[in-house]
Amino acid sequence: MSTLVLGGGPAGTAAAIALARAGASPVLVERAAVTAEKVCGEFLGADAAALLAGLGLDLAALGAVSVRQARFGAGRRSSAVMLPFQAWSLPRATLDAALLDRAAEAGVRLRRGVAAVAADSDGDGWRLRLADGAVLQAETLVLATGKHELRGQARLVSGGAIGLKLALEGVDIGDAIALLACAGGYAGLQPRAGGGANLCMAMQPGTPGLAAAAREPAALLAHVMAGSVLARDLLAGARPAWPRVMTVAGVPYGFVHRDAGPSGLFRVGDQASVVPSLCGDGIAMALASGARAAAVIAAGGGAATHHHAWARAVAPGMRLAGLAGGLMERAPGVLVAATGAAPGLARWAARRTRMGLD
Repeated sequence: MSTLVLGGGPAGTAAAIALARAGASPVLVERAAVTAEKVCGEFLGADAAALLAGLGLDLAALGAVSVRQARFGAGRRSSAVMLPFQAWSLPRATLDAALLDRAAEAGVRLRRGVAAVAADSDGDGWRLRLADGAVLQAETLVLATGKHELRGQARLVSGGAIGLKLALEGVDIGDAIALLACAGGYAGLQPRAGGGANLCMAMQPGTPGLAAAAREPAALLAHVMAGSVLARDLLAGARPAWPRVMTVAGVPYGFVHRDAGPSGLFRVGDQASVVPSLCGDGIAMALASGARAAAVIAAGGGAATHHHAWARAVAPGMRLAGLAGGLMERAPGVLVAATGAAPGLARWAARRTRMGLD
């Protein structure tokens, strides 16, 4: 069965590699000629590490930084727990480049540096129109465009949070990640390969100060530092490594695609489900959903089979992730106090929200 894969991130490459290993010859279309940073927390849990190892990637060899504990801060309260698994931090530009290399080695036909304009079905298959005027056709289309919609095939969801990301110098967080409450949402801080840290935020539209934080690194740092003593301590010597803050709008945290959708259109990654960023399992879920879609395609199954199975598989973890994310937004002090008083419960929740199913 001929297959087009749109998107060269973790979900798209995982699907394409699995299809190639199954004997197919998929075509992967990626709009960027060179891999770049994306608004992403860059956290890789044990499930992500296992899935990447299955694709032939060694995180330590790629320069990933080890993460062993989580810290929480809200107002004057703070707490810390050891993670129940080995985790890693790796920039998306590095990870995506390695995955695309693995895809090429597996026999995936790559078409890079050209954007897709739209996709439509002619009844027998899919036509993908590209910005350079080319039209690609296949029986199935794997939609792995992440947070970005494809014209004519947008997710059935509206609204969403604002995602922001900034690389920092002058921050030493050791082998920990930190979840830091602030007005309108929360931020995640984690070590960055090569030194410094990655600061990634989820904020609600209309939050006072959001417009300034999205424009100016200094305003973003000030907004996060105002939320907790822990943030002020960790970010005291922070210097922006980038001149601008990266932003993306309309991120529908908690979304799960449950509709059967058009025949032959397989949604993976953030097109299939968007876990609250607090849980840090987005990359693992992208990898797993791509691999699962490929398995269904290789077996001759339909898109509805894939979507329904994926929604059932992630439902329990998504509910728990939604509860934790909601607490961090609306009652962060309660969550911080709970993790300090019951670290075993926090570790249990961390394990239960690993949804990168292999």
